[in-house]
Parts: sequence; C-alpha cells; structure tokens
Amino acid sequence: MIIGVISDTHLTRPTSELEELNRTVFSGADLILHAGDLVEVDVLEAFTGQEVVAVHGNMDSIEAKHTLPKIRVIELEGRRIGLTHGWGAPGGMESRVKTLFDHVDIIVFGHTHQPCNRVEDGILFFNPGAFAGRFYGIGKRTVGLLTLDETIEGEHIVV
Repeated sequence: MIIGVISDTHLTRPTSELEELNRTVFSGADLILHAGDLVEVDVLEAFTGQEVVAVHGNMDSIEAKHTLPKIRVIELEGRRIGLTHGWGAPGGMESRVKTLFDHVDIIVFGHTHQPCNRVEDGILFFNPGAFAGRFYGIGKRTVGLLTLDETIEGEHIVV
C-alpha cells in the first residue's frame, strides 16, 4: 500500500500546483494523509478521486478546526497510524506527539516544515516537510510517500 503524505499547505483554496501533485506524485497512492495547516477545508478538493484523511493544525480556519479532528488513528495493512499536526517549537516535537498515541506503528505529523523519517522505540516518526516550503514559500516544497508491505518505508520528495 502506498500513502501520500502532505502537511502545511497553507492555502485557502486548491491551486494548480496542488492538483498537479495529485496527478503526478500522488497518482499511485491508495490514500492521502494531510497533517494539518491546510488553512481551509476546500484545499482538500485538489485530491479529487483520492481518499483523504486529514487533521487540523494551528493555522487552520475556525471552519477547518470544527470540521477536522486534532488527532486520528487509522489502521491499514495491520498497522496503526497516528496522525496529528503538532505544536510548539521544532525541538522535542517527536516526544510531544508521541504522548498523543498508544500502540501505534507510525506517527505522521507536520508543523515544523522540516522533513523527518526516523524510527525510535519501534515507531516511525514521519513528517513530510511542508508543501508551502520551509518557511511559507521560502525553501523547498516537500511531500512524502509511505509504503506499507512487509516493512514500513518513508520517502521525501521535493516538488
């Protein structure tokens, strides 16, 4: 199973770049995870034809915060995946988000705009970086792919 992972789009509506991402990098994905800071729920319309699971982030509109949960746990291919945005300073983020979940194999988060793909205590911590760029348009835009089969693998892609 292939999962497209995106976070920190910081958009109020779908853009041609986001729709292109859906037609290219995410075209073979079985599911897309959005780890928050989409800003407006309408942004998810860029992923037409795809199943999307999303959470809200700290920069999201009131509507998005009322529509999307802060955390989610989904089960796929016998694995439990925790999804959240994150909060606070980048340092210590993994320790903070870990407190939100029990018995998960993967924690997908955003907020820091910094890609992360590492295993600690048997949990894969995966941050796709930011579609908006490192700091709101400055720096490289990144997204991610998770592959679930006998193993769990994460990959970052510059878009």
